[in-house]
Amino acid sequence: MTPSASANPRRLRIGIGGIGIESSTFCPHRSTTDDFRQTRGQDLLDRYTWTSEDSDLAATVEWVPLLHATSLPGGPVEAESYLILKDELVTRIREAGPLDGLVYDIHGAMSVIGLTDAEADLTEAVRAALDAVGTPDGTGRPMMSTAMDLHGNVSRRFAEPIDLLTAHRLAPHEDAWDTRERAARNLVRCLLDGTRPHRAWVQVPVLLPGEKTSTRLEPAKSLYASLAEIEQLPGILDAAMWVGYAWADEPRCKAAIVVTGDDAERAAAEAEKLARRYWDARRDFVFVGPTGSAEECIEKAVASAARPFLISDSGDNPTAGGAGDLAYMLEKLLANDDVRAGRVTAVHPGITDPAAVARCFQAGVGAEVTLSVGGKVDANHGGPFDLTGTVVALQRATDQKDRAEGGAYDRGVDMAAVRHGGLTVILVERRKPFHTLADFMGPAEGGLGIDPRTYDLVIVKIGYLEPELHDMAADWLLALTPGGVDQDLLRLGHHRVERPLYPFDEDAYEGAAPDLTPVRLGPLAPLAP
Repeated sequence: MTPSASANPRRLRIGIGGIGIESSTFCPHRSTTDDFRQTRGQDLLDRYTWTSEDSDLAATVEWVPLLHATSLPGGPVEAESYLILKDELVTRIREAGPLDGLVYDIHGAMSVIGLTDAEADLTEAVRAALDAVGTPDGTGRPMMSTAMDLHGNVSRRFAEPIDLLTAHRLAPHEDAWDTRERAARNLVRCLLDGTRPHRAWVQVPVLLPGEKTSTRLEPAKSLYASLAEIEQLPGILDAAMWVGYAWADEPRCKAAIVVTGDDAERAAAEAEKLARRYWDARRDFVFVGPTGSAEECIEKAVASAARPFLISDSGDNPTAGGAGDLAYMLEKLLANDDVRAGRVTAVHPGITDPAAVARCFQAGVGAEVTLSVGGKVDANHGGPFDLTGTVVALQRATDQKDRAEGGAYDRGVDMAAVRHGGLTVILVERRKPFHTLADFMGPAEGGLGIDPRTYDLVIVKIGYLEPELHDMAADWLLALTPGGVDQDLLRLGHHRVERPLYPFDEDAYEGAAPDLTPVRLGPLAPLAP
C-alpha cells in the first residue's frame, strides 16, 4: 500500500489509549485498579517517541491522549476494577470530540471475572464510542489501529471492529516499542491515503507456552522473520502472528494470523500460507532452553563449574501471570546440602510476602528472624515455608520511572534480603519481576546492593531469560515448576478451550489438516447517514 499526499491540509486528530494486562485464569491472584499504572495527558504522550514535537509526524498529527492503563501480569481482573477503567476510557473518547483514528495500545490476554473475551468486550465499547464522536470532517468513521503482544488472543469478535492489527515479532519483546510505532504509522498512512484495508483472519488450533515459541529458536525465528517480508509484497500493509496465551482457559486462546492490505486476495493467500506453516511446525516447537524438575536443575547447577548459573522458576513467573509468592523453589534450594551449608551460594529473588517484609524492617539489618514465607496467595503448591535467617539488606520503595517496556513493572516496592546458609532470599512486599541488574542492586543509596553476578546460582521467577539476564548467565536451566503459569499445560486442567487443540489433542487431525481458510473481513463500512 503506497500512501498518497493528503488532500486535506488539516492535521489528523488521533487518540491514544488502551488497557493492557496478561491474566492467568489458573492463578488465585486477583488484579485490581491498584495494580495498573495509569497515564493520562502529557504523561501518556511522553511514553512514545513519535508523539514528540521533534517527530516527523508532528506537523501531520495532533495526538489526543485518553487513558492508558497497564499492569504487571497476574490473575484475572476483578469486574469492578475493569469497569472503572473501561468506563473512563470510553468516556474520554466521547469527551475528546471527533477523531480521525485511535492507536489502541493493549496486550490482548486480559481476563476479567465474568467475561469470556474481555478484549472483545472492551473493543466493542471503544468502537461504539469512536463511532459516536465521528470524524472531524463528518464524512467517515474513525479508524482503529491496535498494537498487541504476540501472546495475546485474537478472536473474530475482537478483530472485526478493528481496522488494523499488528503484534510484536520478537520474544523476548525487544521490539515492543517498534510495534506501537508501526501501529501508529500504519494508521497515519491509511488516513492520509484515504484507504480502509481488507483483513484476512484465521485461528490455528495450537496453544503453546511462550517458552516454546521464543524467536531465539526455530521454527518461531523464521516464521516471525517472514512477516516483514510479507508486508513488502504489493497490496499488503502488515502481517501479524499471535501464538496466543496458554494460561487462560477461554475459547479464544489459540494461535492466530491477520494479514492486512488493500489486495484482499493476496492478504487471504498469505494468511493461509502462514497458518499452514504454523500448523505444520507445531511439533517442532521446543523449550527455549534445557529443562528439568526443580531438584534436577538445582543438582546440575550445583555440580557445574559455570558461574553464575541461572535457573528459571517458570511456573510462578509474575511476568506471565503467576502469583509470585510460591516458596516451592525456596524449599528445594534449602533441601540441597551444599546450598544449606554455604558451600554453594545462591540468590533467589522475588517471593511476594508483605508481612514477611514488614517483619524484616521491624527487626532491622543484622537481626535473626523466623518467617512464614510465601504461599498466602497461591496456597496450592506447598503453602508457606518456615525460614530462619539473618536480615542482610533492606530497601524502601522508590519512585522509579518506566523502563523501556513500560507498564507497572517498575513500581517501587519494599524489599528485604534474608540469608540462610549459602542462600540469600529477596522478599518483596508486592509482586515484582527481577529482569535486570538494577532490580537486584537498587539505587546507588538505600538499595539492596546485591550483585547476582557474584553468586554461584541465581534462581529467578521467570520463563525465558530477559536480555540482561541472558547475557549474564554462564549457563541456564528452565525448571518446570508448578504454579499458575505451569509450562506443563496438560496438568493445569483446561476445560473451556475449543477442542480439538494441540497439544491437548495430539492425534485429532491425523490424516487431515484442520480447515485453515481465512475469514475475509472487508473494510469497515462507513456509518449510515
